[in-house]
Amino acid sequence: MSYLEWMLSVLKNSVELAGLPQEVYDYLSKPDRVLMVKIPVRMDDGRLMVFEGYRVQHNNALGPYKGGIRYHPEVTLETDIALAMGMTLKNSLAGIPYGGGKGAVKCDPKKMSMRELEQLSRGYARAIANIIGPEIDIPAPDVNTNPQIMAWMVDEYSKLKGYNVPGVFTAKPPELWGNPVRIYSTGFGTVIAAKAAAEKWLGGFEGKTVSIHGFGNVAQYAAYWANKYGAKVVAVSDTSGTVYDPKGLDVELAMKVKNETGKVINYPHGEKISDSDASLYVEADILMPCAIENVITEANANKVKAKLIAEGANGPTTPEAERILYSRKDFIAAIPDILANAGGVIMSYLEWVENLQWYFWEEEETRERIAAIMEKNFKRTAERWEKLKEERKDKVVTMRDAAFVLAVERVYKAMKLRGWL
Repeated sequence: MSYLEWMLSVLKNSVELAGLPQEVYDYLSKPDRVLMVKIPVRMDDGRLMVFEGYRVQHNNALGPYKGGIRYHPEVTLETDIALAMGMTLKNSLAGIPYGGGKGAVKCDPKKMSMRELEQLSRGYARAIANIIGPEIDIPAPDVNTNPQIMAWMVDEYSKLKGYNVPGVFTAKPPELWGNPVRIYSTGFGTVIAAKAAAEKWLGGFEGKTVSIHGFGNVAQYAAYWANKYGAKVVAVSDTSGTVYDPKGLDVELAMKVKNETGKVINYPHGEKISDSDASLYVEADILMPCAIENVITEANANKVKAKLIAEGANGPTTPEAERILYSRKDFIAAIPDILANAGGVIMSYLEWVENLQWYFWEEEETRERIAAIMEKNFKRTAERWEKLKEERKDKVVTMRDAAFVLAVERVYKAMKLRGWL
């Protein structure tokens, strides 16, 4: 099953669970607009290379299209459509005034110089300039893109307009109308979701054990904030392996080791395990998969011991694995990615609001705003999940089902009020 096929199946199931008409699925199963562009770049060796790029605008019933731009040699238009659809639902569930969009350029940025990357980024911004804007479509970083790339793009767009337009791209450097919270907002939000769940179902978050799969940006800051809120981080992992210590890791030391040596396995304490997936299986109250998709599968779901999962990554748990997890008597819930890792897009929304006003909040106040939105959305989703379980005793209803139902319902109501349906 491709990612688009999976998204369509989730959408269809959500429409059915919510009791909405078939026309809702028909409307949301297709994007509003697809733009394909070519981006010519003169490479450092004198060759002219022509790159292929996309911008998909899925639905804007709730507000401007919103979604990241990824640079990757294997991106496809089909995947971009699926990702844009996912952004419509993620933004809807987050309760922010955005629709969904997504962009991509087929390239390998790891093989490009900074000059080539800048030319590509400015070329892409020019190519999509006519269909984006602070009130139309607001891109952000995604896989292999970052604040520097957003800075080049916002500069190029502003040159075309003849004046500064900070609100057209989000996740910019703090020195260029960005917000310092953005660097850790996704990991922070994942912890806020896990904390809310632990307070509801585990008697609190402080003192609970947490295992984190991955140790990139999201995972590092998930570990950092879990530790700050009083949980005990017992395992982290990257491609070099897993570090496990039931007494708790020194998270800041682990971050320093990872960032200085490139391998978390060089952490000087605890047990070293060569299997990078071992962090999925250790004894822990809460598991946060924060690396890549499809790491908890039908083949290994029975090895997972955690009672609660908070998905910091996109799609780390397959549908088959989820069915196995929910069949366990001691398993509570998997807080789905659409809810748990929404801290990044919520931060993008707050940055956009700052840019529109030319007024900026302090870092602590920004965190408090993200936390308040995350906590409210967790509460709404948990309540809807309980209601759905009562209504549909004929099937296993997951927290993911409840999240998608809430997301689809909000988009449906907006479309209905606007007279689209």
